[in-house]
Amino acid sequence: MSKIQTIAAIDIGTTKVVAIVGTRDEMGKVKVLGFGEAPSNGVFRGSVQNVGEVSLAIKQAVKRCQDFSGVVFKNVFVGIAGQNIKIVEGAQHTKVITNQIISQADIDELTQTVYALNKDNGEEIIHVIPQSYSVDNHPVGLNAVGCSGKKLEGNFYVVVGRAHAVQKIRQAIEMSGLSVIKIVLQSIASADAVLTKDDKEVGTLVADIGAGTTDVAIYQDNVLRCLSVIPFGGNSITNDIKTACQLLSRQAENLKLKYASALQEPNSAKTIITIPGRSEKEISLADLATITGARAEEIVAGIASVLNESHYADKVSQIALTGGGSKLKNLTTLSKYCLCKDVEIMRPRDFAADNCPILFNVEYSTAVGLLVKGIEYMESFYARRKATPEANDKPGDDKKPDDKKPDDTKPKPDTEKKSNGLFTKVVNLVNKLFAEDATTSKL
Repeated sequence: MSKIQTIAAIDIGTTKVVAIVGTRDEMGKVKVLGFGEAPSNGVFRGSVQNVGEVSLAIKQAVKRCQDFSGVVFKNVFVGIAGQNIKIVEGAQHTKVITNQIISQADIDELTQTVYALNKDNGEEIIHVIPQSYSVDNHPVGLNAVGCSGKKLEGNFYVVVGRAHAVQKIRQAIEMSGLSVIKIVLQSIASADAVLTKDDKEVGTLVADIGAGTTDVAIYQDNVLRCLSVIPFGGNSITNDIKTACQLLSRQAENLKLKYASALQEPNSAKTIITIPGRSEKEISLADLATITGARAEEIVAGIASVLNESHYADKVSQIALTGGGSKLKNLTTLSKYCLCKDVEIMRPRDFAADNCPILFNVEYSTAVGLLVKGIEYMESFYARRKATPEANDKPGDDKKPDDKKPDDTKPKPDTEKKSNGLFTKVVNLVNKLFAEDATTSKL
């Protein structure tokens, strides 16, 4: 395992922005060193609308994270919401094998060709996920290394960030004084935070119910098979309560958190809630459940639709609910009934956060997952760089999936730049990556 310095990530959500920093400890476990959050303004349903307001929220969250952890950072991983991507399914590419025996280098070179897919100006390939390989037209699953043959073919699932969304995310990060190492899809990050390897192998649908949207990811045989977005989340329920009961937003949110349910319970019609205000209002738990249950059913119906259209319905054995919206009372019961699957609320796991146990709550799944993905990304980056020290690729330069870097201890002059990268904007932190972190850390 390659030694890494501290890694930082930013989760830009509809209601909150979270900054988180951590590392891998001596026991091999992800260790959170600190986090900070701030109310999110300028974000609608997970998409950055007002870059200025979002950058201010990022600054606040980062300052609180740095004050909390004692670690000053400039380079971050950042999430992108599911509605800001497009998917290229069944992307097939072929490589001629010259050494007869397929190596990991052959796999990496084949994956690299996927990054040459035609994209609109400004778009970025966020993730390239192999679905299967074949050697000389014979399927070999995902275990192509070591096979003998002359032709290697791969079938890939490609996640592409839309130009306008990528641009606004980068602008918000840069206006806050930070640099982006890599953009990560939030639903993949959430899944990595809450699922085990066994969960991904057995077949699991993860529904991250955020404030603005519900992001869905399906894993089977340890491979991401499907991504989708349902345009409703926790804020949809709040707005339904606000409209139906003619309340202020804060009153509706408080009512949702304290009393809302996805299902009516026995005798709920007899329980009356008094809503304080200039003119007191009353509502029964039964009527409140009618309001919130309708939207909950719509979200669950959306999950069912994604599952059925994915062609993996019979291979998914369980549903994992996470995100702040998953805390709605009786949502798991409703989901079990509608989806006919085992349903469980899953929280971030397998990390150490002795100084901030709040991160084990479902609303922080994405933030924790972004940190996990960032650590894994840099460990892979350094491992590949060590294997091929002559390479000059840089973190965040997704031109090549190998992500090889020449040196992580001595920064090279800032004048060294790439002009022939795949993307219109190659991250300009390249040769000084983590050098700032190493010198400014207070640990």
